[in-house]
Amino acid sequence: MANVFSEKVILVEGRSDKLQLLRLLDESPEIICTNGTISNVKLEEILSPYDDLPIYAFLDADKSGEQIRSIVRKEYPEAIHLYTNPMYCEVANTPFKVLASILKRVNIKVKKEFLL
Repeated sequence: MANVFSEKVILVEGRSDKLQLLRLLDESPEIICTNGTISNVKLEEILSPYDDLPIYAFLDADKSGEQIRSIVRKEYPEAIHLYTNPMYCEVANTPFKVLASILKRVNIKVKKEFLL
């Protein structure tokens, strides 16, 4: 369980992505699921409560992920985009040590046992 409160938002596509991240995080960002493709209006609706927080878009390396990423870029140009290796395709399929490395690069705290 994460033990440090953080004021960050991580946007992912699905519940499995969220669960994968929760297992390795050592802080408690708000993790929001788009549940697949999303419209500009819906994205704005789910992210508007977090306007003052940094937003990290950690989306799958597939067509759906790129569509969402395109909307995020347009609506939230300040968002930080995180990428999994296309070899894994989905955040949920990415090994913990790889995820930990990606998150650590943007100063998101991960549990020590997952660091390379």
